[in-house]
Amino acid sequence: MTKTEILQALKQLSNSERLTIATVALQMAREDWKTLTPAEKEQQLAISAQLAVLDYLEDEELTAFTALDGEDFYDYTDEDLANLDSHAKK
Repeated sequence: MTKTEILQALKQLSNSERLTIATVALQMAREDWKTLTPAEKEQQLAISAQLAVLDYLEDEELTAFTALDGEDFYDYTDEDLANLDSHAKK
């Protein structure tokens, strides 16, 4: 069965069945990861990092909060935090 066929078949399943499959697939991936050499793990991590960069470059939802870069933020004092804490306990 090809990846495309599997993805098409997943559409026919319930959410519960898809989650079960995802759980099993992740367990299998973890087991496979344990068998890799340190060099193979490093190579896999490098590939994953490159893919993540592409995701962040192409998906605006992943970088939405960068619009706040450069915005001022409030630096709370210990007294401010204590006041907040006392209000939370009420």
